[in-house]
Amino acid sequence: MGTDLHAPLGQNRPSARRRIPRFSPAIAFACFTVASMLGLSIYALRGDEALRQIASDTPVTPQPPAAGQPSGIDKHDAAARQSVGMPRSNPNSGANVERTLTDDGSVVTKYTPRPRDGGGPVLIDAQRIGQDPHMAAQPNEALLEDSPYGRLPIVGPDGLRPMDQYARPWSGARGTRVAIVVSGLGLSQTGTQRAIRELPPTVTLAFAASGNSLQRWMQEARRNGHEILIQVPLEPFDYPANDPGPGTLLTRNSGKENLRRLHEAMGKITNYTGIMNYLGGRYLADANALEPVFREISKRGLLFLDDGTSAQSKTEIIAKTVEMPHVFGDVTLDGQLQSDAILKKLDELERIASRKGMAIGVASAFDESIDAIRQWSEKTSQRGIEIVGVSALANESVEP
Repeated sequence: MGTDLHAPLGQNRPSARRRIPRFSPAIAFACFTVASMLGLSIYALRGDEALRQIASDTPVTPQPPAAGQPSGIDKHDAAARQSVGMPRSNPNSGANVERTLTDDGSVVTKYTPRPRDGGGPVLIDAQRIGQDPHMAAQPNEALLEDSPYGRLPIVGPDGLRPMDQYARPWSGARGTRVAIVVSGLGLSQTGTQRAIRELPPTVTLAFAASGNSLQRWMQEARRNGHEILIQVPLEPFDYPANDPGPGTLLTRNSGKENLRRLHEAMGKITNYTGIMNYLGGRYLADANALEPVFREISKRGLLFLDDGTSAQSKTEIIAKTVEMPHVFGDVTLDGQLQSDAILKKLDELERIASRKGMAIGVASAFDESIDAIRQWSEKTSQRGIEIVGVSALANESVEP
Protein backbone atom coordinates (compact mmCIF):
# COMPACT_ATOMS: atom_id res chain seq x y z
CA MET A 1 0.00 0.00 0.00
CA GLY A 2 2.74 2.43 0.97
CA THR A 3 4.85 1.49 -1.94
CA ASP A 4 2.01 2.31 -4.27
CA LEU A 5 1.54 5.70 -2.66
CA HIS A 6 5.17 6.75 -3.18
CA ALA A 7 5.46 5.53 -6.78
CA PRO A 8 5.60 8.22 -9.53
CA LEU A 9 2.18 8.97 -10.95
CA GLY A 10 1.41 6.67 -13.91
CA GLN A 11 4.64 4.64 -13.76
CA ASN A 12 2.84 1.49 -12.60
CA ARG A 13 0.44 1.39 -15.70
CA PRO A 14 0.99 -1.19 -18.39
CA SER A 15 2.49 0.17 -21.64
CA ALA A 16 -0.14 1.02 -24.30
CA ARG A 17 -0.16 -1.06 -27.54
CA ARG A 18 0.38 0.72 -30.91
CA ARG A 19 -3.02 1.04 -32.71
CA ILE A 20 -3.18 0.00 -36.38
CA PRO A 21 -5.88 1.67 -38.56
CA ARG A 22 -8.51 -0.63 -40.05
CA PHE A 23 -8.70 -1.23 -43.91
CA SER A 24 -12.15 0.26 -44.59
CA PRO A 25 -14.23 -0.26 -47.86
CA ALA A 26 -13.88 3.46 -48.67
CA ILE A 27 -10.08 3.15 -48.72
CA ALA A 28 -10.32 0.03 -50.92
CA PHE A 29 -12.56 1.82 -53.45
CA ALA A 30 -10.21 4.81 -53.62
CA CYS A 31 -7.23 2.55 -54.28
CA PHE A 32 -9.14 0.72 -57.03
CA THR A 33 -10.14 4.00 -58.69
CA VAL A 34 -6.57 5.30 -58.75
CA ALA A 35 -5.28 2.02 -60.17
CA SER A 36 -7.96 2.03 -62.90
CA MET A 37 -7.14 5.59 -63.97
CA LEU A 38 -3.45 4.77 -64.19
CA GLY A 39 -4.23 1.66 -66.27
CA LEU A 40 -6.49 3.54 -68.71
CA SER A 41 -3.91 6.27 -69.18
CA ILE A 42 -1.21 3.74 -70.03
CA TYR A 43 -3.60 1.94 -72.45
CA ALA A 44 -4.52 5.20 -74.21
CA LEU A 45 -0.89 6.14 -74.66
CA ARG A 46 -0.10 2.73 -76.13
CA GLY A 47 -3.23 2.94 -78.39
CA ASP A 48 -2.22 6.34 -79.78
CA GLU A 49 1.25 5.00 -80.46
CA ALA A 50 -0.23 1.98 -82.28
CA LEU A 51 -2.51 4.19 -84.37
CA ARG A 52 0.41 6.41 -85.32
CA GLN A 53 2.33 3.32 -86.33
CA ILE A 54 -0.56 2.06 -88.51
CA ALA A 55 -0.94 5.47 -90.14
CA SER A 56 2.78 5.64 -90.88
CA ASP A 57 2.72 2.14 -92.44
CA THR A 58 -0.27 2.97 -94.75
CA PRO A 59 0.85 4.43 -98.10
CA VAL A 60 -1.13 7.48 -99.30
CA THR A 61 -0.86 8.67 -102.87
CA PRO A 62 -0.69 12.47 -102.96
CA GLN A 63 -2.79 14.39 -105.45
CA PRO A 64 -0.79 15.61 -108.45
CA PRO A 65 -0.49 19.40 -108.79
CA ALA A 66 -2.81 21.08 -111.24
CA ALA A 67 -1.43 22.17 -114.57
CA GLY A 68 0.52 25.39 -114.26
CA GLN A 69 0.76 25.17 -110.46
CA PRO A 70 4.09 24.90 -108.61
CA SER A 71 4.90 21.40 -107.37
CA GLY A 72 6.65 22.50 -104.19
CA ILE A 73 4.36 21.79 -101.20
CA ASP A 74 5.53 21.81 -97.62
CA LYS A 75 4.93 18.88 -95.27
CA HIS A 76 1.88 20.42 -93.59
CA ASP A 77 0.15 21.16 -96.92
CA ALA A 78 0.94 17.65 -98.18
CA ALA A 79 -0.60 16.04 -95.12
CA ALA A 80 -3.73 18.15 -95.46
CA ARG A 81 -4.01 17.35 -99.17
CA GLN A 82 -3.72 13.63 -98.54
CA SER A 83 -6.39 13.63 -95.85
CA VAL A 84 -8.87 15.69 -97.89
CA GLY A 85 -8.20 13.93 -101.20
CA MET A 86 -9.40 10.51 -100.06
CA PRO A 87 -12.55 9.35 -101.93
CA ARG A 88 -15.64 9.47 -99.76
CA SER A 89 -19.22 8.54 -100.44
CA ASN A 90 -22.41 7.46 -98.80
CA PRO A 91 -22.58 3.64 -98.88
CA ASN A 92 -26.15 3.84 -100.22
CA SER A 93 -25.28 6.58 -102.69
CA GLY A 94 -25.23 6.37 -106.45
CA ALA A 95 -22.14 8.57 -106.64
CA ASN A 96 -18.52 8.69 -105.55
CA VAL A 97 -17.59 11.94 -103.83
CA GLU A 98 -13.96 13.13 -103.89
CA ARG A 99 -12.73 16.30 -102.21
CA THR A 100 -9.34 17.78 -103.08
CA LEU A 101 -7.54 20.60 -101.29
CA THR A 102 -5.98 22.97 -103.83
CA ASP A 103 -2.82 25.02 -103.34
CA ASP A 104 -4.75 28.18 -102.49
CA GLY A 105 -6.56 26.44 -99.63
CA SER A 106 -9.95 25.93 -101.29
CA VAL A 107 -11.61 22.51 -101.53
CA VAL A 108 -12.79 21.14 -104.90
CA THR A 109 -15.56 18.51 -104.73
CA LYS A 110 -15.91 16.01 -107.58
CA TYR A 111 -18.92 13.72 -108.08
CA THR A 112 -18.66 10.67 -110.33
CA PRO A 113 -21.14 7.81 -110.92
CA ARG A 114 -20.53 4.69 -108.89
CA PRO A 115 -20.29 1.59 -111.10
CA ARG A 116 -22.29 -1.50 -110.21
CA ASP A 117 -21.40 -5.03 -111.20
CA GLY A 118 -25.04 -6.09 -111.21
CA GLY A 119 -24.54 -8.75 -108.56
CA GLY A 120 -26.05 -8.88 -105.10
CA PRO A 121 -28.92 -6.95 -103.58
CA VAL A 122 -29.31 -3.18 -103.67
CA LEU A 123 -29.50 -1.57 -100.24
CA ILE A 124 -31.98 1.29 -99.97
CA ASP A 125 -32.14 3.70 -97.08
CA ALA A 126 -35.87 3.63 -96.41
CA GLN A 127 -35.71 6.99 -94.65
CA ARG A 128 -34.59 8.65 -97.87
CA ILE A 129 -37.59 7.35 -99.81
CA GLY A 130 -40.57 9.65 -99.52
CA GLN A 131 -40.76 12.87 -97.56
CA ASP A 132 -41.74 13.86 -94.05
CA PRO A 133 -45.43 14.89 -94.28
CA HIS A 134 -44.66 18.02 -92.27
CA MET A 135 -42.15 19.08 -94.98
CA ALA A 136 -43.90 17.62 -98.03
CA ALA A 137 -44.91 21.04 -99.41
CA GLN A 138 -41.28 22.23 -99.38
CA PRO A 139 -38.79 21.04 -102.02
CA ASN A 140 -35.47 19.41 -101.26
CA GLU A 141 -33.01 22.15 -102.22
CA ALA A 142 -30.36 19.58 -103.19
CA LEU A 143 -32.71 18.33 -105.94
CA LEU A 144 -33.21 21.67 -107.70
CA GLU A 145 -31.26 23.88 -110.06
CA ASP A 146 -32.04 27.42 -111.18
CA SER A 147 -32.83 28.02 -114.84
CA PRO A 148 -34.36 30.80 -116.98
CA TYR A 149 -37.65 28.84 -116.76
CA GLY A 150 -37.75 28.38 -113.00
CA ARG A 151 -36.30 25.78 -110.67
CA LEU A 152 -35.87 22.43 -112.40
CA PRO A 153 -35.52 19.00 -110.78
CA ILE A 154 -32.13 17.25 -110.79
CA VAL A 155 -30.58 14.14 -109.29
CA GLY A 156 -28.89 14.97 -105.99
CA PRO A 157 -25.10 14.76 -105.49
CA ASP A 158 -25.59 11.49 -103.58
CA GLY A 159 -27.73 9.93 -106.34
CA LEU A 160 -31.15 10.68 -104.78
CA ARG A 161 -33.81 11.11 -107.47
CA PRO A 162 -36.83 13.41 -107.25
CA MET A 163 -39.10 10.43 -108.06
CA ASP A 164 -37.85 8.78 -104.86
CA GLN A 165 -37.79 11.87 -102.64
CA TYR A 166 -41.35 12.92 -103.47
CA ALA A 167 -42.86 9.42 -103.76
CA ARG A 168 -45.81 8.53 -101.57
CA PRO A 169 -44.69 5.80 -99.13
CA TRP A 170 -46.49 2.46 -99.38
CA SER A 171 -46.45 -0.88 -97.54
CA GLY A 172 -43.99 -2.65 -99.85
CA ALA A 173 -46.23 -5.73 -99.95
CA ARG A 174 -46.41 -7.49 -103.31
CA GLY A 175 -50.18 -7.90 -103.26
CA THR A 176 -52.73 -6.42 -105.64
CA ARG A 177 -51.76 -2.79 -106.23
CA VAL A 178 -53.65 -0.05 -108.03
CA ALA A 179 -52.53 3.48 -108.88
CA ILE A 180 -55.22 6.04 -109.71
CA VAL A 181 -54.16 9.28 -111.40
CA VAL A 182 -56.53 12.24 -111.57
CA SER A 183 -55.31 14.70 -114.19
CA GLY A 184 -56.02 18.23 -115.39
CA LEU A 185 -55.59 19.91 -112.01
CA GLY A 186 -55.11 23.66 -112.21
CA LEU A 187 -57.48 24.13 -115.15
CA SER A 188 -60.56 24.52 -112.97
CA GLN A 189 -60.36 26.06 -109.52
CA THR A 190 -63.40 24.24 -108.13
CA GLY A 191 -62.40 20.91 -109.66
CA THR A 192 -58.85 21.26 -108.39
CA GLN A 193 -60.00 22.15 -104.89
CA ARG A 194 -62.43 19.22 -104.74
CA ALA A 195 -59.84 16.73 -105.98
CA ILE A 196 -57.22 17.80 -103.45
CA ARG A 197 -59.56 17.91 -100.45
CA GLU A 198 -61.94 15.02 -101.15
CA LEU A 199 -59.89 12.33 -102.85
CA PRO A 200 -57.97 9.88 -100.65
CA PRO A 201 -54.28 10.87 -100.23
CA THR A 202 -53.31 7.61 -101.95
CA VAL A 203 -54.57 9.03 -105.29
CA THR A 204 -51.89 10.62 -107.51
CA LEU A 205 -52.69 14.10 -108.84
CA ALA A 206 -51.41 15.45 -112.18
CA PHE A 207 -51.20 19.22 -112.70
CA ALA A 208 -51.55 20.68 -116.20
CA ALA A 209 -48.61 22.96 -116.99
CA SER A 210 -51.02 25.52 -118.47
CA GLY A 211 -53.08 25.69 -115.27
CA ASN A 212 -53.39 28.57 -112.83
CA SER A 213 -52.00 29.04 -109.29
CA LEU A 214 -50.10 25.79 -109.65
CA GLN A 215 -47.57 26.41 -106.89
CA ARG A 216 -50.31 27.07 -104.35
CA TRP A 217 -52.30 24.00 -105.38
CA MET A 218 -49.15 21.88 -105.39
CA GLN A 219 -48.39 22.82 -101.80
CA GLU A 220 -51.92 22.01 -100.65
CA ALA A 221 -51.88 18.67 -102.47
CA ARG A 222 -48.54 17.71 -100.91
CA ARG A 223 -49.70 18.73 -97.43
CA ASN A 224 -52.72 16.45 -97.91
CA GLY A 225 -50.42 13.52 -98.71
CA HIS A 226 -50.78 13.25 -102.50
CA GLU A 227 -48.02 12.26 -104.87
CA ILE A 228 -48.05 14.59 -107.88
CA LEU A 229 -47.07 14.72 -111.56
CA ILE A 230 -46.74 17.56 -114.07
CA GLN A 231 -48.63 17.24 -117.39
CA VAL A 232 -46.74 18.43 -120.46
CA PRO A 233 -48.79 19.28 -123.60
CA LEU A 234 -47.80 17.15 -126.62
CA GLU A 235 -48.92 17.34 -130.23
CA PRO A 236 -52.07 15.29 -131.06
CA PHE A 237 -52.82 13.86 -134.50
CA ASP A 238 -55.42 16.53 -135.28
CA TYR A 239 -53.25 19.50 -134.30
CA PRO A 240 -53.84 22.46 -134.67
CA ALA A 241 -57.59 21.81 -134.81
CA ASN A 242 -57.14 20.21 -131.42
CA ASP A 243 -54.64 22.46 -129.66
CA PRO A 244 -53.33 21.43 -126.18
CA GLY A 245 -52.36 25.06 -125.54
CA PRO A 246 -49.25 27.25 -125.44
CA GLY A 247 -45.90 25.52 -125.11
CA THR A 248 -47.02 22.33 -126.85
CA LEU A 249 -44.12 20.08 -127.91
CA LEU A 250 -44.35 19.56 -131.71
CA THR A 251 -42.80 16.92 -133.94
CA ARG A 252 -41.71 19.56 -136.47
CA ASN A 253 -39.77 21.54 -133.85
CA SER A 254 -36.05 21.08 -133.30
CA GLY A 255 -34.92 19.02 -130.33
CA LYS A 256 -33.55 22.17 -128.74
CA GLU A 257 -36.89 23.98 -129.00
CA ASN A 258 -38.82 21.04 -127.56
CA LEU A 259 -36.39 20.81 -124.64
CA ARG A 260 -36.92 24.51 -124.00
CA ARG A 261 -40.69 23.96 -123.91
CA LEU A 262 -40.22 20.93 -121.66
CA HIS A 263 -38.16 23.00 -119.22
CA GLU A 264 -40.74 25.76 -119.29
CA ALA A 265 -43.44 23.27 -118.24
CA MET A 266 -41.21 21.59 -115.64
CA GLY A 267 -40.40 24.92 -114.01
CA LYS A 268 -44.03 25.67 -113.13
CA ILE A 269 -43.98 23.66 -109.86
CA THR A 270 -41.68 21.49 -107.74
CA ASN A 271 -42.06 18.31 -105.66
CA TYR A 272 -43.32 16.06 -108.46
CA THR A 273 -42.16 12.52 -109.22
CA GLY A 274 -42.55 12.59 -112.97
CA ILE A 275 -44.06 13.72 -116.26
CA MET A 276 -47.40 12.76 -117.78
CA ASN A 277 -48.56 13.51 -121.31
CA TYR A 278 -51.44 15.88 -122.00
CA LEU A 279 -52.88 14.60 -125.31
CA GLY A 280 -49.97 13.94 -127.71
CA GLY A 281 -50.96 11.03 -129.97
CA ARG A 282 -48.72 12.18 -132.83
CA TYR A 283 -45.79 13.13 -130.63
CA LEU A 284 -45.86 9.85 -128.68
CA ALA A 285 -45.70 7.93 -131.98
CA ASP A 286 -42.56 9.74 -133.20
CA ALA A 287 -39.42 8.06 -131.85
CA ASN A 288 -37.11 10.82 -133.10
CA ALA A 289 -39.09 13.49 -131.28
CA LEU A 290 -39.38 11.41 -128.10
CA GLU A 291 -35.75 10.39 -127.68
CA PRO A 292 -34.12 13.71 -126.64
CA VAL A 293 -37.07 14.56 -124.37
CA PHE A 294 -36.97 11.17 -122.66
CA ARG A 295 -33.21 11.40 -122.18
CA GLU A 296 -33.71 14.71 -120.40
CA ILE A 297 -36.48 13.33 -118.18
CA SER A 298 -34.36 10.32 -117.28
CA LYS A 299 -31.30 12.46 -116.55
CA ARG A 300 -33.32 14.49 -114.09
CA GLY A 301 -34.44 11.45 -112.10
CA LEU A 302 -38.11 11.47 -113.10
CA LEU A 303 -40.59 8.89 -114.37
CA PHE A 304 -42.92 9.11 -117.37
CA LEU A 305 -46.57 8.08 -117.31
CA ASP A 306 -48.15 7.39 -120.69
CA ASP A 307 -51.91 7.74 -120.20
CA GLY A 308 -52.45 4.80 -122.58
CA THR A 309 -54.81 6.56 -124.99
CA SER A 310 -52.56 6.21 -128.08
CA ALA A 311 -52.30 2.75 -129.65
CA GLN A 312 -49.32 3.92 -131.73
CA SER A 313 -47.27 5.12 -128.74
CA LYS A 314 -43.56 4.28 -128.77
CA THR A 315 -42.86 5.50 -125.27
CA GLU A 316 -42.06 2.05 -123.88
CA ILE A 317 -39.37 1.36 -126.49
CA ILE A 318 -37.66 4.75 -126.06
CA ALA A 319 -37.94 4.58 -122.27
CA LYS A 320 -36.04 1.28 -122.23
CA THR A 321 -33.40 2.74 -124.54
CA VAL A 322 -32.66 5.67 -122.21
CA GLU A 323 -33.26 3.64 -118.99
CA MET A 324 -36.10 5.84 -117.82
CA PRO A 325 -38.78 4.64 -115.35
CA HIS A 326 -41.97 4.33 -117.38
CA VAL A 327 -45.53 3.11 -116.90
CA PHE A 328 -48.73 2.88 -118.98
CA GLY A 329 -52.26 3.72 -117.97
CA ASP A 330 -54.36 0.56 -118.23
CA VAL A 331 -57.87 2.06 -118.09
CA THR A 332 -59.35 5.47 -118.86
CA LEU A 333 -61.91 5.66 -116.09
CA ASP A 334 -64.19 8.47 -117.23
CA GLY A 335 -64.60 8.06 -120.97
CA GLN A 336 -68.31 8.13 -120.11
CA LEU A 337 -69.04 10.85 -117.59
CA GLN A 338 -71.61 9.02 -115.46
CA SER A 339 -70.93 7.73 -111.96
CA ASP A 340 -72.18 4.20 -112.70
CA ALA A 341 -69.99 3.94 -115.81
CA ILE A 342 -66.94 5.16 -113.88
CA LEU A 343 -67.58 2.63 -111.09
CA LYS A 344 -67.72 -0.16 -113.69
CA LYS A 345 -64.37 0.99 -115.09
CA LEU A 346 -62.91 0.94 -111.58
CA ASP A 347 -64.12 -2.65 -111.20
CA GLU A 348 -62.42 -3.45 -114.52
CA LEU A 349 -59.23 -1.86 -113.18
CA GLU A 350 -59.45 -4.12 -110.12
CA ARG A 351 -59.77 -7.23 -112.31
CA ILE A 352 -56.70 -6.22 -114.33
CA ALA A 353 -54.72 -5.64 -111.13
CA SER A 354 -55.80 -9.01 -109.72
CA ARG A 355 -54.55 -10.70 -112.89
CA LYS A 356 -51.31 -8.73 -113.39
CA GLY A 357 -50.55 -7.77 -109.78
CA MET A 358 -50.84 -4.06 -110.56
CA ALA A 359 -52.80 -1.64 -112.74
CA ILE A 360 -53.11 2.11 -113.38
CA GLY A 361 -56.34 4.01 -113.92
CA VAL A 362 -56.47 7.55 -115.32
CA ALA A 363 -59.30 10.06 -114.90
CA SER A 364 -59.89 13.82 -115.11
CA ALA A 365 -60.89 16.12 -112.27
CA PHE A 366 -64.63 16.07 -113.01
CA ASP A 367 -67.13 15.99 -110.17
CA GLU A 368 -68.49 12.59 -111.27
CA SER A 369 -64.97 11.12 -111.40
CA ILE A 370 -64.02 12.45 -107.96
CA ASP A 371 -67.23 11.11 -106.39
CA ALA A 372 -66.90 7.65 -107.95
CA ILE A 373 -63.20 7.26 -107.08
CA ARG A 374 -63.82 8.32 -103.49
CA GLN A 375 -66.71 5.88 -103.15
CA TRP A 376 -64.80 2.98 -104.72
CA SER A 377 -61.66 3.61 -102.69
CA GLU A 378 -63.41 3.41 -99.32
CA LYS A 379 -63.55 -0.41 -99.31
CA THR A 380 -60.55 -1.43 -101.40
CA SER A 381 -58.49 -2.55 -98.41
CA GLN A 382 -61.29 -4.97 -97.45
CA ARG A 383 -60.88 -6.61 -100.87
CA GLY A 384 -57.09 -6.95 -100.50
CA ILE A 385 -56.23 -4.01 -102.77
CA GLU A 386 -53.65 -1.36 -101.95
CA ILE A 387 -53.84 2.01 -103.69
CA VAL A 388 -50.29 3.29 -104.21
CA GLY A 389 -48.61 6.29 -105.79
CA VAL A 390 -47.74 5.82 -109.44
CA SER A 391 -44.01 5.94 -108.61
CA ALA A 392 -44.31 2.65 -106.71
CA LEU A 393 -45.27 0.89 -109.95
CA ALA A 394 -42.73 2.77 -112.05
CA ASN A 395 -39.95 1.70 -109.67
CA GLU A 396 -40.96 -1.92 -110.08
CA SER A 397 -41.11 -1.65 -113.86
CA VAL A 398 -37.37 -0.89 -114.05
CA GLU A 399 -36.18 -3.63 -111.66
CA PRO A 400 -33.91 -6.23 -113.31
